[in-house]
Amino acid sequence: MQTQLDIVALEEHYADPHLDALLGRTHPAPLQKLLYASAEDRVQRLDTLGIATEVLALAPPGLQGICADNAHNLAIEVNDRLAAFIRQAPGRFAGFAALPTFSPDHAARELNRCVQSLGFVGAMIHGPTDGLFLDDPRFEPIFAAAEALEVPLYIHPSEILASVKQSYFAPYDQTHPMFIRAGWGYTIETGTHAMRLILSGVFDRHPRLRIILGHFGEGIPFLLDRIDEALARDTPMQAFRELFLRHFYVTSSGFFSSAALNCCLEQMPPDRILFSIDAPYAADHSGVDWLKALTLDTPLKRNIAGANARRLLNLT
Repeated sequence: MQTQLDIVALEEHYADPHLDALLGRTHPAPLQKLLYASAEDRVQRLDTLGIATEVLALAPPGLQGICADNAHNLAIEVNDRLAAFIRQAPGRFAGFAALPTFSPDHAARELNRCVQSLGFVGAMIHGPTDGLFLDDPRFEPIFAAAEALEVPLYIHPSEILASVKQSYFAPYDQTHPMFIRAGWGYTIETGTHAMRLILSGVFDRHPRLRIILGHFGEGIPFLLDRIDEALARDTPMQAFRELFLRHFYVTSSGFFSSAALNCCLEQMPPDRILFSIDAPYAADHSGVDWLKALTLDTPLKRNIAGANARRLLNLT
């Protein structure tokens, strides 16, 4: 008999129609319907899939694409609307804050408000802001706030920087658009983002800071031995491996591969591995069916399915 799983999915996206209308953003028709789904429709979907709780985050590029002085006002409005949405189905939804990273001080204050007043469980940040990765010193207030609040930051891919796109991906980005997205570009960008944080000393300054990466760690667990050995040759710092394992969690979002999971289980403590779907950009049933079919011992499977996420995010 199959074990009943308490499933928590924590890289699940929604879109804010008010923000999209203001900015002129659109989504492909099949995705837009799912991104704009009502609370009732989402709960019905969760029930069908057997998912207990879904952590919602504003779809990419989130607020990282807004490099303007009004970004913080938009963040307040967007997060308030998400909080109202979550209240329609207590226990079924949780929220990652959308942060106006163009103004790090405002972003830190908004993270504090979202956690303390709205009950959010962290924040999701979509790639660089104004061409800058989060290791830039200007973003220190965000890390300080996340550490003080004891909530994680989820670093999610976004569109590749134009200069990188031209040098690394042209002309094949035209014939194979996913080459610059899930096929390779997202992994390169977000894995680089994570490595820059480690090399910058962010975790020396914020020893309790926690970061989540999707897609089973953006390739880092697979390359961890090589990265650790190579950087140890010339870098006066704590071992890369030690910092990665202490501060990072990984999820299965959009990458339902038992080989990738087994790699992570070999390289990382099992409490650092979480389940996600990456809906609606990845197929719901593919992720849940893969999870349920895993031949893991029962405690480990339950932890990956949901218990690890509940502990990390303090979900009841």
